[in-house]
Amino acid sequence: MSTTTLASKAGRDPAWRGRVLGCAVLILILWPMLVQAEFKPWILFDAQSLQATWNFVSGFFPPAHSAEFLQMVLRASWETVAMATAGMTLALLGAIPMTLLATDRLSISRLGSGRVSLLASALRNAIRWLLILLRSVPELVWALLLVRIVGLGPTAGVVAIALTYCGMLGKVYADILESSDASACNTLLQNGSGRLGAFLYGALPESASELVSYTVYRWECAIRGSVVMGFVGAGGLGQRMDESIKMMAGDELATMLIVFILLVAAADGVSAMLRRRLA
Repeated sequence: MSTTTLASKAGRDPAWRGRVLGCAVLILILWPMLVQAEFKPWILFDAQSLQATWNFVSGFFPPAHSAEFLQMVLRASWETVAMATAGMTLALLGAIPMTLLATDRLSISRLGSGRVSLLASALRNAIRWLLILLRSVPELVWALLLVRIVGLGPTAGVVAIALTYCGMLGKVYADILESSDASACNTLLQNGSGRLGAFLYGALPESASELVSYTVYRWECAIRGSVVMGFVGAGGLGQRMDESIKMMAGDELATMLIVFILLVAAADGVSAMLRRRLA
């Protein structure tokens, strides 16, 4: 066998058939979905779309910077942050107790036999279904419903964030605790500790960094969600952005987008700082 043939075989990917087959299957599955979704990206590049894009984006420069407008943007930004923080606080108040009840690792009834009692299992499943219900409805849908109940303003946004994020936090917190080392929790429970004590002194120290990181990430998501909910009347920066879009005021929109980006960057900085301190 020649040297060229050996080099060719040595450089050939032995799994190339599987990779090609996998790509073909992926395309066959994805293509009908793209057709059903009417995905036509080339529409963005026709002459009419490009002209409309240029007309809109050209109004972004220079961004609005009058003192009165900037004061209004700062007030709206503070309202957005307050809405997200209040909603997250309420979500935590609901998620933490449900996490304690939904986590098998913190179960007292399984001590000795290793099996969870029927009553405890039924309660745990009920809590998990409640968490599924809460997180299945997006916060924007909750906001649309609540605006019609409590009226326009941040109250609808706060409650909408609290409901959806309670389900998200409870689910992920339980998953994080279930995946942590169980030895400390088991030792505390076997020596007479309650569920809360096992959580505070057994599970929490090991999982604190991951729990805090996810919580701050969700707070960052809540800030973005608060802006989106402003478009349906929940107040804050989103409502001001909606007004500017309707008036085709690109310069005002540009300023608010810059402020929004800075808000998200600040939230990311807070998350990084907390992770470093916990590490």
